[in-house]
Amino acid sequence: MSDKLENMRRTHHCNELGDESVGSEVILMGWVQRRRDHGGVIFIDLRDRNGLTQVVFNPDLNKDVHAKAHTIRSEYVLGVRGTVAKRPEGMTNPNLKTGMIEVMASDLKILNNAKTPPFLIEENIDVSEQIRLQYRHLDLRRPHLQRNIITRHKATASIRKYLNHNNFLDIETPVLTKSTPEGARDYLVPSRVNPGQFYALPQSPQLFKQLLMIAGYDRYYQIVRCFRDEDLRADRQPEFTQVDMEMSFVGEEDVMEIAEGMIEALFADVLGKKLTTPFNRLAYDEAVGRYGLDKPDLRFGLELQDISDIVKDAGFKVFSSAVKGGGIVKTLNAKGCANFTRKELDDFTDFVSVYRAKGLAWVKVKDDGQWQSPIAKFFTDDEKKKMVERINMEPGDCIFFGADQIKIVNDALGHLRNHIGEKLGLIDKDLFNFVWVTHFPLLEYDETEKRYQALHHPFTAPLEEDCDKLTDDPLLVKSRAYDLVLNKSEAKRS
Repeated sequence: MSDKLENMRRTHHCNELGDESVGSEVILMGWVQRRRDHGGVIFIDLRDRNGLTQVVFNPDLNKDVHAKAHTIRSEYVLGVRGTVAKRPEGMTNPNLKTGMIEVMASDLKILNNAKTPPFLIEENIDVSEQIRLQYRHLDLRRPHLQRNIITRHKATASIRKYLNHNNFLDIETPVLTKSTPEGARDYLVPSRVNPGQFYALPQSPQLFKQLLMIAGYDRYYQIVRCFRDEDLRADRQPEFTQVDMEMSFVGEEDVMEIAEGMIEALFADVLGKKLTTPFNRLAYDEAVGRYGLDKPDLRFGLELQDISDIVKDAGFKVFSSAVKGGGIVKTLNAKGCANFTRKELDDFTDFVSVYRAKGLAWVKVKDDGQWQSPIAKFFTDDEKKKMVERINMEPGDCIFFGADQIKIVNDALGHLRNHIGEKLGLIDKDLFNFVWVTHFPLLEYDETEKRYQALHHPFTAPLEEDCDKLTDDPLLVKSRAYDLVLNKSEAKRS
């Protein structure tokens, strides 16, 4: 019986068979997703990375094969020969690509048995990350992770196809290299042949980009691993992959056009989604002014409002002192959220403290328009009137106030905006909102090191019209930097 499968090759994968295959003999190989015994007839859902096929072991067809099927359990690896048949009426599964057929098994080879897995190989499993990582080979069998890996493969293939078509060369650069002064710390690799010396793993292949441009390779790209020895963040890992594109004899518009074309092709090839180009653009000052962050999420409203001019002389010293000290006071109006509990308000205060905010003032607008807040008594009627108009305060609203240095206020309220947007379900998860953020400041002042440093990255040129400000007003100089942002995440840096 099993000898017949010994030298046979798989003829189809487990998501390939349909009505057109009925009556044909096939050989499938894969893992057992589940086993069901229905009064002597055994049903197996056989799985590979492409999908599922139902296999039937009927004693009337082959008693020996049926007897062997009794030993099968979840995650056994099988080779099965059988004939494709239509499922009986009422037994079809329209949610499965192969749900109209089944394979009537005539031969079976158990390629490998398996212990009972510590968790089900399914989509939404309730199991700790520690267990999933301990049994990573099982975790990687889950459809969700397999889809992620397949999607990444498709994305890489789409990017290569697009850039090759646009006359780019794919050039590899060394991984073991010298350290480059980019701000983040390098991972170091000791050199066996040069004791006491080290190679650095590249934060990005910056030196080689410049070398290749100077050498005349005017369009090149690589899909490259990068390494940064820095603390973990939601959007940063110790090692990650980035698409590096370099072009000579071009300006910002050329780079944006190529990048937009690549993203447009990527979404069409991988997700079947059509994007509208060109993408919207926001100057850095406008992005930070309206949304607090230079990576704004434009899928929902809740824009910030600066009220520094209204409260600069207010009786509430936290606000007036902040303005007089060179800081700002900004607000976030959570429309219709006056029902936030005191615990929720305290949680929001704890949330913004992560971004160095010393506190979070709030005002609830009651049905009669009156303010409910510990700080309400500190403002004149005229100040309240101006705030009502500026912030569009209406009954049922809850307004949050940040007062501090400009960066602290923007960071705290910008992240609070995203947090509340998630909490209130204001974000359309199916929407892909791209925006270019342009005209970053060239420099910022580091109070700790008492020196100017690049805000964006050290390889950004200043705007030509701002070059005369470099000596006298360096913080007013804008750079030729532009980021492509997708749903509050940086997608491209230039």
